[in-house]
Amino acid sequence: MILQELVRYYDRQRALPDSGMAPPGWVRRPLDYLIELAPDGSCTNLLSRFTVEKGKRVTWSALLPAIGKQALKHTNSGKDANLLWDYASFVLGWQDQRGTKLVSFINTIRHWLPKLEDVGVEAVLRFLSNIAANPDDTRALLLKFGALADFELRDPVLAFQLAGDLAGPIHFRPDVTAAYAARLAATDDTVTLGNCLVSGLSDVPLSMNETVIKGVWGAQSSGANIVSFNARAFESYGKTERQGENAPVGQRAAFAYTTALNHLLDKGSRNRVQVGDASTVFWADGASSFDGEFTLADFFGETKDDPDRGVRAVQALHQALATGQLPVGERDVMFFVLGLAPNAARISIRFWLQARLADLAPRILRHFDDLRVVRRVDSDPVAPSLFQLLSGLALQGKLDNVPPRLAGDWMRAILEGQPYPATLLNAAVMRCKAEQEVTYLRAAVLKAWLNRDHRRRHTDTGSTDQHFKERLDVDQTDTPYRLGRLFAVLEQIQRQAMPGINATIRDRYYSAASTTPVAVFTTLLRLKNAHLKKLSEGQTVWFERLVGEVLAPLQDFPRQLTLPQQGRFALGYYHQRQDFFTRKDSDTPTTKIQEE
Repeated sequence: MILQELVRYYDRQRALPDSGMAPPGWVRRPLDYLIELAPDGSCTNLLSRFTVEKGKRVTWSALLPAIGKQALKHTNSGKDANLLWDYASFVLGWQDQRGTKLVSFINTIRHWLPKLEDVGVEAVLRFLSNIAANPDDTRALLLKFGALADFELRDPVLAFQLAGDLAGPIHFRPDVTAAYAARLAATDDTVTLGNCLVSGLSDVPLSMNETVIKGVWGAQSSGANIVSFNARAFESYGKTERQGENAPVGQRAAFAYTTALNHLLDKGSRNRVQVGDASTVFWADGASSFDGEFTLADFFGETKDDPDRGVRAVQALHQALATGQLPVGERDVMFFVLGLAPNAARISIRFWLQARLADLAPRILRHFDDLRVVRRVDSDPVAPSLFQLLSGLALQGKLDNVPPRLAGDWMRAILEGQPYPATLLNAAVMRCKAEQEVTYLRAAVLKAWLNRDHRRRHTDTGSTDQHFKERLDVDQTDTPYRLGRLFAVLEQIQRQAMPGINATIRDRYYSAASTTPVAVFTTLLRLKNAHLKKLSEGQTVWFERLVGEVLAPLQDFPRQLTLPQQGRFALGYYHQRQDFFTRKDSDTPTTKIQEE
């Protein structure tokens, strides 16, 4: 199903005039330099195809012949050169200790374009023959065009162009492309025929090895595979060391799905987002405004260049659903979501989802409605991305410290409209206790998790019911929520009694109070009485009334709180604490309360 949908996506994109999708037999790769040649094979110039922006190298992408998987990843043999383009170590034999790469590059041209009488190809072969005969001339050539320092730092990608040729690089010359197309269409005795599991076609040339997939966070930088076999235990009976026959996929289908996936995973793609350790890509099976002006990446990704883009996307979705402006013709458009994660030398499928736009849009909106909680400061994101939320749950704010499956499970729950995973609650509660602080992002996660869990346990409530509100709910009688409010009130009393205090009861007692309340709150209530003696009469009366209002529904302090109850404690604490900083002056005690 996954590979079939990727093939369909490739075919749809190829039909668009400006999709940028490479045709069969070609690949899009960054190209660093064009070697300009005269017909006699002499080098007349070295044309750079990159710019430096803000100290970073930006290389232009080019369409290049792809004669095999070496277009994206070379083997260690040094004998798998590309056609009319490659790294400098192949094209010039630059710093190739074994001397096999330049020979391979020359042999590849002669094998794929035999007896082709083209002035461009002949110029390339003359140039390569001169380099092979005089390898020391390479350094002088690079020095002449001021590129020696760059070549010593990296192995740049090179191609050729005939001086004054308006057709562009030599691999685009008409005779060259015609000969290349004919060579691709030809079959020989070495090609294995079989039934393609993706297209369902019979007796088609099979792809012996899958082209590598690049762009998956944490995977090998040179690329990895989704379909591969590296031990006999994984091979079909009688198919030992016959990779392509263990999972037969036609060459055309293999090219289509790997090209489509690499296109989606490209750094500049608006159809990808990093969700924890899962590199997630999205696409639709038809045209949709939801996948045009805004993409799913705008809802869940980190848009550094435009931080407010996510907010606008959520607002636009709100408006479309509230006013019925979601186009009727787009309601049945299918959206596909694929999460990929590294797994040694392979890529594992973390999750795979498909849903109609009419079903997907309300689920996304419900996620942001569940997250909505009063902000601590104006700079807190109104519609936090998954990247921000996961960072708020991780040790030192690093995504490497997020539990491996958490991001994928959470993403699946959002897009399927299901309760959030228990590991999400555990991560939020444990981080609050470890740091003795309930931040805005953690409070948002806790509120969302608790509301979804409440709807799961109370099926008679609506799908948009908010049992726990955005702001302080004085009518909420839930015991752990009330205990969290009480803890915030006691902390605020201490702050008013001891201005400028470095460590409050939160630093010493938060973890114990949220886990075993009966062991802590009797001590804290005694401390409260000592602190009240330092306040004015008006403050004392106001705080005593507030403590009484919070304690009113409570029968006794529980011996222990479960994990969900600890989450409700943290949310109550956060709500009450924020309420202190948002009350009107007429409602507050005589001494102004200021946030630390």
